Amino acid sequence: MTGSYEIMVANAKIRYEFTIRRNITIIKGDSATGKTTLVEMIREYYESGENSGIRLKCEKECRVLAGRDWRMLLEAVHESIIFIDEDNAFLPSKEFAEAARSSDNYYVIVTREGLPNLPYSVEEIYGIRESGKYASLKQTYNELFHIYGREDYAGLVKPEYVIVEDSNSGYEFFSEVMGKRDIEVSSARGKSNIFLEASRCTADCVLIIADGAAFGSEMDLYDL
Repeated sequence: MTGSYEIMVANAKIRYEFTIRRNITIIKGDSATGKTTLVEMIREYYESGENSGIRLKCEKECRVLAGRDWRMLLEAVHESIIFIDEDNAFLPSKEFAEAARSSDNYYVIVTREGLPNLPYSVEEIYGIRESGKYASLKQTYNELFHIYGREDYAGLVKPEYVIVEDSNSGYEFFSEVMGKRDIEVSSARGKSNIFLEASRCTADCVLIIADGAAFGSEMDLYDL
């Protein structure tokens, strides 16, 4: 599967509308924000259709993956959008990560913890918030919002220290550029080492250069 897909799921009391753009989308947030409710509505609609009292619109089939038979179920699902709640023990396993990467499905995963085995983008981590769009109809409207948004800097960024994720061409390039400005550059030698490298640094302004498309699982460390 490629491209983006719009999803609308609703019942008489609550409505969700959102767009997923990559093969892995993460939904985070505290309890009682509607994350598990979304997954349960997807499950109910898949099992009972319109008899569930739920409406779902999406050009791809949406369903839920859960339980200890998850691998057998996943092998039978193709070109679908799969929702997974955080209470599934298989979710952080390497076995699931390998199966997900080799499949042709999209995944929407509810979790409060990082999943280091999965390469998901910083830009595809969302929370759920309530909107007043349908207040007059006495229906709660929920929407997804970026937790880590893009930010454009109008002025110059003047770091005192630079940490680069890789140790090859990226490190060589920034060492050359920053060396002309007497700015020290170090290589973390992998995304999992960036936080440790940053925590050791005593500079006030540190620039970290990493591949955002696979850095999503590391972002929890920077919320501390």
